[in-house]
Amino acid sequence: MDTTTDTAPPATTPAAGRSRPDHESLRLWLRLLTCHNLIESRLRNLLRLNFETTLPRFDLMAQLDRHPEGLKMRDLSRLLMVSGGNVTGLTDRLVEEGLIERRDDPRDRRAYSVHLTPAGKTQFARMAQQHEGWVVELFDGLGEEERRQLHMLLGRLKGSLSELPPSA
Repeated sequence: MDTTTDTAPPATTPAAGRSRPDHESLRLWLRLLTCHNLIESRLRNLLRLNFETTLPRFDLMAQLDRHPEGLKMRDLSRLLMVSGGNVTGLTDRLVEEGLIERRDDPRDRRAYSVHLTPAGKTQFARMAQQHEGWVVELFDGLGEEERRQLHMLLGRLKGSLSELPPSA
């Protein structure tokens, strides 16, 4: 199904019996997903071409940049919304490259926290500046007021989704 057009034919699935607003909600979901995928794909490619890195590595370094006090592995896993095994693999490679380091937790001998090294801070600052420029360019197709309105509407959606009871 091509989710990039506004002229999708009427639904012919079991959901076709639903009201027009239900169908519009489905079309909106598909549009959001398509936009997300297009933006993420572009950013992945730009990070790979310009910095020979991946989006997961960038995201892990971004979390450490936001938390200069360091993060425990379980906290990184939660923030990145990936398994502990994924975080461990990423962390091991970034440690080998000298971009992050593990530090023992003085309050718990079994635990450690992860931090950006000075080299990691320098590299991340360069990547983050470029990343921000790319994101700005990706949204250039919208005017300033349209970006503000989209931000406000997505904020309202986020708030209503946050109020839903947890799934069973």
